[in-house]
Amino acid sequence: MGFPAQRPRRLRQSPAVRRLVSETRLHPADLILPMFVREGAAEPLPIRSMPGVVQHSLDSLEKAAVEAVEAGVGGLMLFGVPSTRDAVGSGADDPEGILNVGLRRLRDAVGDDTVVMADLCLDEFTDHGHCGVLDAAGRVDNDATLERYAAMGLAQVEAGAHVLGLSGMMDGQVGHVRAALDEAGHTDTILLAYAAKYASGFFGPFRDAVESALEGDRTAYQQDPGNAVEALREVRLDIAEGADMVMVKPALPYLDIVSAVAAESEVPVSAYQVSGEYAMIEAAAAAGMIDRERVMMESLTAIHRAGAQNILTYYAVEAARALR
Repeated sequence: MGFPAQRPRRLRQSPAVRRLVSETRLHPADLILPMFVREGAAEPLPIRSMPGVVQHSLDSLEKAAVEAVEAGVGGLMLFGVPSTRDAVGSGADDPEGILNVGLRRLRDAVGDDTVVMADLCLDEFTDHGHCGVLDAAGRVDNDATLERYAAMGLAQVEAGAHVLGLSGMMDGQVGHVRAALDEAGHTDTILLAYAAKYASGFFGPFRDAVESALEGDRTAYQQDPGNAVEALREVRLDIAEGADMVMVKPALPYLDIVSAVAAESEVPVSAYQVSGEYAMIEAAAAAGMIDRERVMMESLTAIHRAGAQNILTYYAVEAARALR
């Protein structure tokens, strides 16, 4: 007598059964909310290409942060939008620069109730829009940029950041910033390395959000979308230099990379559901083509299923509330 036929549908027959056998479970603490704070803003300013996302004033930043903590999100990643820029991104390490002022306000508002993260990159602060300083030929000078990153990292820690998100994709950035922090006594500061950040067309709306001055592209330092082995090499290098966490960005178009990095990494893996991913969902939903909430949760589940332990997403608060 043979075994009875397998019937996988038995485990799908009701919501209660499906919950019982679910292989991938999102939790609010898995979600990190990216936030923008604009210098001189008196009120939140909508971002045209990202419906529902705003450039915050300092006051609205505090209010939104408290709401995110109440929803249970795991972290807040802050980006600054300065009123003036220059060739070396002077505002990045100025204690009175908008990002550092915003970090102090965030930390005052939420304390240690969530993880306060800072974007460590110069692109928001340079008048040319690149992630580093330029040499005489107009190319990004890797080693000169590392010095700026170290100064920026120290300023962010002193402003209250728990985690520094090194997103510039400069060679040696993790080791250089780690050494500067350790020398200054900030040995407990967490470094989140954007180890596999691709030169992606999905970043477009983000450049609206930070009012980027970039002309051209960042293909000379961000990864080629066709390369996968390179991503693993970058991850290994960043971990060897002292990264406490690593990032894959974008997320959904690179789920194979998320999975490969998660299989190899000995530190937690993050993924960033970037502005273009968010904007596509919003546009399709506005056109009546998809169920917005269903696709929001499905996309986040897919990223988590691929191996990301936490996800930066503009849906963080909404998704966290849905999960509670």
